[in-house]
Amino acid sequence: MEKQFLIDDLKIGEAWRLFRIMGEFVEGVEVLHGLGPAVSIFGSARIKADDPIYQQTEKIAALFARNNFAVITGGGGGVMEAANKGAAEAGGASVGMNIVLPHEQKPNPYANIRVEFKYFFIRKVMFVKYATAYIIMPGGFGTLDELFEAVTLIQTHRIKPLPVILVGSEHWTELLEWIKSRLLASRLISAQDIDIFQILDDPQDIVRAVQKVVIL
Repeated sequence: MEKQFLIDDLKIGEAWRLFRIMGEFVEGVEVLHGLGPAVSIFGSARIKADDPIYQQTEKIAALFARNNFAVITGGGGGVMEAANKGAAEAGGASVGMNIVLPHEQKPNPYANIRVEFKYFFIRKVMFVKYATAYIIMPGGFGTLDELFEAVTLIQTHRIKPLPVILVGSEHWTELLEWIKSRLLASRLISAQDIDIFQILDDPQDIVRAVQKVVIL
């Protein structure tokens, strides 16, 4: 089996991997160039099709597609599948940016634009580069990673501000309260940092929140 710990594997004599890294950047830019306004949707890969979160994600993605937004996901199952399905069946651009993993992820069949990555950090750049908004559904560590990476990049002015919307007040409210009671109260973040993201439930409200800041 090929080595899985790819970053640790960049040793002297193996610098040729840098060409693979450059190639992935080039392929991503070539495939996604000209995509137009798009939202990146994140969430658990473990959600099944009969889960209300799956169905809500599908509805949100379809609504974005009908309002001329492309939908970008990680290309796998669960929430990613739901978002790609909703966008594709609504006639929109449905982008799946699949990551090669040893055991977990297989591409879902609903992405009509596909890019495959071997390196997580290149994929992360593509999520940010082509997104006009981040839509965060309930998920695990990977979802939280994407959420806080986007918040950090906005907070540190490394990217232009963009809507970061947490979908599901029941799921996210306790996290927000913890951020306020621990981080904000201890002055580890500033009051304006709380405004980087918002919690919404209704699909129409989510699309409208993005439309307010995105000119189509």
